[in-house]
Amino acid sequence: MVFYLVTLCLSIILTLVYVLIWHEHFDVHFTLIFAFIPIANMGYFLRSVATSLNEAIIANYIVYLGGCFLLLFIMMCVLDRCGMSLPKEIRITFFVITIIIYASVLASNWLPIFYTSVEAEIRDGSLVLIKEYGFMHTVFYCMVVLYFLISIGALAYSFSRKKNVPNKVIIYLAIPVLITAFSYLGSKLFPRDIEPLPAAYCFAQFFFLLIVRNICLYDVEETHLDSLIETGEAGFLSFDTRMRYLGSNDAAQAFFPELREIKVDTPSENSPFLKEQALNRLQSFIDNQNNHTSFYSREGHTYLFDVDYLYDGKKRRGFRIFVRDDTKNQEYISLINRFNTVLQEEVDEKTAHIAEMHDKLILSLATMVESRDNSTGGHIKRTSEGVRILMDEIMKDNRMHITPEFRKAVIKAAPMHDLGKIAVDDAILRKPGRFEPWEFEIMKTHAAEGGRIVHEVLEGTDDEYFRKIAENVATYHHERWDGSGYPEGLSGLDIPLEARIMAIADVYDALVSKRVYKESMSFEEADKIIMEGMGKHFDKRLEPYYVAARPKLEAYYSKQE
Repeated sequence: MVFYLVTLCLSIILTLVYVLIWHEHFDVHFTLIFAFIPIANMGYFLRSVATSLNEAIIANYIVYLGGCFLLLFIMMCVLDRCGMSLPKEIRITFFVITIIIYASVLASNWLPIFYTSVEAEIRDGSLVLIKEYGFMHTVFYCMVVLYFLISIGALAYSFSRKKNVPNKVIIYLAIPVLITAFSYLGSKLFPRDIEPLPAAYCFAQFFFLLIVRNICLYDVEETHLDSLIETGEAGFLSFDTRMRYLGSNDAAQAFFPELREIKVDTPSENSPFLKEQALNRLQSFIDNQNNHTSFYSREGHTYLFDVDYLYDGKKRRGFRIFVRDDTKNQEYISLINRFNTVLQEEVDEKTAHIAEMHDKLILSLATMVESRDNSTGGHIKRTSEGVRILMDEIMKDNRMHITPEFRKAVIKAAPMHDLGKIAVDDAILRKPGRFEPWEFEIMKTHAAEGGRIVHEVLEGTDDEYFRKIAENVATYHHERWDGSGYPEGLSGLDIPLEARIMAIADVYDALVSKRVYKESMSFEEADKIIMEGMGKHFDKRLEPYYVAARPKLEAYYSKQE
């Protein structure tokens, strides 16, 4: 009797400890275990002090209430801690089997299926039940073995295969499972007047307390959520599916004192605060069917609103709004943005300076090349202006779909079109007269050579777009629409547009400018040659733009004389 009284008191104390440390995130099977063990141990105590057969039988009913259900709860607890779950049908089947077995215990006075007979005798001053077992008792032991094997199998699998289940928890679970199973199946090894199960239950409680003490540490989501709530950093507002206000936590009410005055179940549209701050956000979340995040500034604070579904288990029951004071974070972001703006301005300034130096370097290189050719003084400057005038006219109606970026690149590339002349021998380049055929063949190489030089000079620069246009201008500005040009004999639209535009400006300058081997032509004569070349030398589609640009070209060249 003393043994059973001690185990009863100990089990009650351990259950009280569990109640004191209980957390809403504890698995319900833990709670059932701690509730049923004192009941089962009370049954053992009452049976030990029973003075009649009826009292002993009733106490035995209480004993088996724990005996039938505790291993089921322990098994379910093990599976839950190991991150496993049985199909709903199997769980229901196990529960029904357990109820049937317990029902057979309760019916033992009328149906000889769990006990075929039950008698009582006095031994050493204590009443002892003499029982003859029926087939349902065998079923009971089969159930005990099945639950035990499932629990051990789950623990073994988790220990060897699962990385998200702590080994410490597996060991803490294995000890009570083994002790309880051994007590169920090996009770005959103990003295006849002492049953080991009450003590085994107490041992199980102790180890389950060790588990629940650490269980939240391994539940990352819940511990972080609890930390946010405890520190007052996270506020929550809940709404049902009809957008009625269900309540809020202390943090949310500290952020927005108006919430304290709003009665639970108030429709959102009936509260000015909820209508302004919650209703639109909830509606936006419903319309977009995804997480909705927004900000709200008030009295020097910036609050982050995050809307999502409110779940009860796996079932959606409404909506929740998560609120966090994001002031410090927003101030930090604002500081970073200001810093980035200043930094970007400085980078843009430095970049512009480098680009300007780069452009001047290229222009200087082109001027140096031109200085070797005593027949084309000022050619670079004049053709660049001619290209700009043509590009401006093309951009006016923009039927050719030219971008401002393209216009800028072509104008910038124009001074580079004759860079290849740097590779031509001075004897040919500076010849004061017309070229012999063989000399002209050498002179023609400046186009391809210019493309190569531009490619090498601009290789590695960030502006790949400009590099390609400049390379095309240098290489193909002597190609002709009818395919009779050089260096590759391209024709029609195969000639890059930038080179076709450059060709008009280049030829026009050559016609109206004085060279060592010729006098300058009149604007009328030059215009006649250009117009005759449309569709042969030049792109016919550029004719209207050339015609529109002609007055400006003549005005510009008139000033150069």
